[in-house]
Amino acid sequence: MTKASSGKDSGATKPWQGRFTEATDQFVEAFTASIDFDQRLYPQDIQGSIAHAKMLAHCQILTNEEVDKIITGLDQVKKECDAGQFKWSIALEDVHMNIEARLIEIIGDVGKKLHTGRSRNDQVATDVRLYLRDEIDVISLELKRLQTALINLAEKEASTIMPGFTHLQTAQPVTFGHHLMAWFEMLMRDSQRLIDCRKRVNSSPLGAAALAGTSYPINREYSAKLLGFETLAENSLDAVSDRDFVIEFMSFASLLMMHLSRMSEELILWNSAHFEFIDLPDRFCTGSSIMPQKKNPDVPELVRGKTGRIYGHLMCLLTLMKSQPLAYNKDNQEDKEPLFDTIDNIRGCLKAFADMIPAIEAKRDKMEQAASRGFATATDLADYLVKKNIAFRDAHEIVGKAVAYCIKQHCDLDKLELSDMQQFSDKIEKDVFECLSLKGSVSARDHRGGTAPNQVKKAVKLARQRLK
Repeated sequence: MTKASSGKDSGATKPWQGRFTEATDQFVEAFTASIDFDQRLYPQDIQGSIAHAKMLAHCQILTNEEVDKIITGLDQVKKECDAGQFKWSIALEDVHMNIEARLIEIIGDVGKKLHTGRSRNDQVATDVRLYLRDEIDVISLELKRLQTALINLAEKEASTIMPGFTHLQTAQPVTFGHHLMAWFEMLMRDSQRLIDCRKRVNSSPLGAAALAGTSYPINREYSAKLLGFETLAENSLDAVSDRDFVIEFMSFASLLMMHLSRMSEELILWNSAHFEFIDLPDRFCTGSSIMPQKKNPDVPELVRGKTGRIYGHLMCLLTLMKSQPLAYNKDNQEDKEPLFDTIDNIRGCLKAFADMIPAIEAKRDKMEQAASRGFATATDLADYLVKKNIAFRDAHEIVGKAVAYCIKQHCDLDKLELSDMQQFSDKIEKDVFECLSLKGSVSARDHRGGTAPNQVKKAVKLARQRLK
């Protein structure tokens, strides 16, 4: 981001200064300027201006020659911006006035006609919508890349047994592939939310002008079509004043980060010496300045930490909008920095995860050993008894007593002798050990959405179809 100059010696002229009898206080000028951050909107600002100019020619408000000259000048401005040669001025407040001033320098008085029939209010609303639409498309692709990485790893680990947890206590055995597909489903809903959000972002406010529309015979449908907008903002007051489409995106971002944070938490736990379920590649970890043995999972830790930052941005925008009367207010200038920071951070988090997930190494023996502890197949024993015509609540009590006995004996259920088990129920026979095995337990959950390896493979196949 190029730092804007103060404009003190630039001779910059504000287009609204005619009504004022004294210069803007230097502190106020810097305090109210947005150019240091909104200059990143220059591609969309120029894109919107070109479409607006073409519409003015289409409606015979400007001549074709005037518009051709304007477009040529805007193309030059964009080249200067792309090359980092554009001189941004705080005195010109924002990206719109900076670009317009430079256009007038390049093509003369014709450049002053570009703003016919519009205001900075509908201009900035258009810019932000175009920018956010572009970023949504980039984020969608990165999200899909992460989902694909999860699918591929789930397929590879479809038969890898690990403990499933509730309350972080061993609950039932599952497959690692099944666990990864749970993450996929979280992100699938996030992806659907983002696609749905894009529909409401992709609505054109251009032509709403300051708040009431314009007296010029404009054609809003024409400029909207040029910009690829699907719909028009139907009310001029609403078009320039609301930022609910940004808040909706921030809500998506917060939910996405919540899911990434949950994933991060598990990766951090699994990578620890106490779990040893996975190994994160060195390139995604860092060491300690004092403890040479340390390998710290900094990437998932930082993603987990950034989640609070994104939540804060959502609350910032909700608070920003909650008391604003119609129509546009200067408060809305504060929407951009939280939005920009959110986009930068979720793009970074998604890239980190999409790069990291394929490189995860599952320590299958450690996972299975952990699953064999903590009576993970206790529910299987209860189900076994139910199939022997014992009511589930009675079966639950029988198994509870068996578990208590095992705790005293320091062993798991499948390590008991048949005679020991039969003291709890005479319905237990030697076939009980089939249901008490980890493999038998996961294979028994053989229905859609279950953890059985073949169901994981089916889920992977379906997921690939859903991503197309």
